[in-house]
Amino acid sequence: MNAVTDDAARLFDTAGRAARAAAATVARAPSPVKDAALRAAAARLRAESAAILAANAADLDAAPGLTPAFRDRLVLNPARIEAMAKGLEEVAALPDPVGRVLAEWTRPNGLRFTRVAQPLGVIGMIFESRPNVTADAGALCLKAGSAVILRGGSESAHSARAIAACLRAGLAEVGLPEDVIQLAPTQDRAFVGAMLRGSGFVDLIIPRGGKGLVTRVLEEARVPVLAHAEGLCHTFIHAAADHAMARTVLLDAKLRRTGVCGATETLLVDAAVAPTLLPLLVADLAAKGCGFRADDRARAICPELPAATDEDFATEWLDAMLSIAVVDGVEGALAHIRRFGSEHTEAIITEDAAAAEAFLSGIDSAVGLWNASTQFCDGGEFGFGAEIGIATGRMHARGPVGLEQLCTYRYRVVGTGQVRG
Repeated sequence: MNAVTDDAARLFDTAGRAARAAAATVARAPSPVKDAALRAAAARLRAESAAILAANAADLDAAPGLTPAFRDRLVLNPARIEAMAKGLEEVAALPDPVGRVLAEWTRPNGLRFTRVAQPLGVIGMIFESRPNVTADAGALCLKAGSAVILRGGSESAHSARAIAACLRAGLAEVGLPEDVIQLAPTQDRAFVGAMLRGSGFVDLIIPRGGKGLVTRVLEEARVPVLAHAEGLCHTFIHAAADHAMARTVLLDAKLRRTGVCGATETLLVDAAVAPTLLPLLVADLAAKGCGFRADDRARAICPELPAATDEDFATEWLDAMLSIAVVDGVEGALAHIRRFGSEHTEAIITEDAAAAEAFLSGIDSAVGLWNASTQFCDGGEFGFGAEIGIATGRMHARGPVGLEQLCTYRYRVVGTGQVRG
């Protein structure tokens, strides 16, 4: 825990007041104006691509010795900058979530009730190494009519600053307050403490990063938190799986990008097919440089596999490492997931619809997939344009958090002079 210093408190007070004022303006901004700001920001990202890449190079130079997975999260290239720009345009093209009528009804006394979506207000976003979060979070908060204070990790500070400047330029171009999107003015950890106190300025905190960050936020925050602690995702290959599909899906689920929270960390193989299928799965992954930790039943089939401990099965590897267990059918898979999972994302590979339904109904996780890679747990893939994070709690939102999840609601009641008497 880091004490909130006077300097950090003053800096946050300034940022918080500016965010609260900007939130009042953007909450009433017409959809075409918000969309124009996002498109202008996308154009600025493309125009400033060289400057953003130079800022990213400075971040990479300042952090030597990165693991491959960490470097993958931090590095930007022209394709990723273009993806950020397209993401802003995709968010602009989505329906405005603000003002949506969620429900309406009339009471016997003639009163007409309407539940209407409205912005959350000011969001505090605390994230670690991925600089693209700056663009995703800024775009979603703007479209959802809220202001955001972004505090990225020190390892991505230069990149985040360059990206945020493009977003703020887009706001200025259409006459919206630049302070709708603010980057923390300091890397002092005490500023995070000030954000977590809220001080009447922040309505919701969203952490996006490792377990240590999320744990600190959950322990210290005095305002509501929307978070997930870990992405300990499982892929279960059922006895009725198509073997070719299972091999293809598992390769993607584990190795497409090992450092994302939707990467599969544990493979569960039905005992009925493990003797024939597991050696093929291991060979596929090993050829791509993956390492393994396996339980006794898996090692009886593939003796060369290193032994797994309970700690291994509880580890979010975020790297080219996979835990493997052989289980007895759907119930065995569910028991393993209940014991070790983080309620993030689970997948079943099977041609048996009844088995798929039993699995999807039996998990408590935010996202369940049938015959698809766990790496589809992503706001863009859900059609949200982007995401501000993945929520695994049981209140307000679960899974990828997009525009709708960044809104709350209020009631409008229209009468004709009714009194209760």
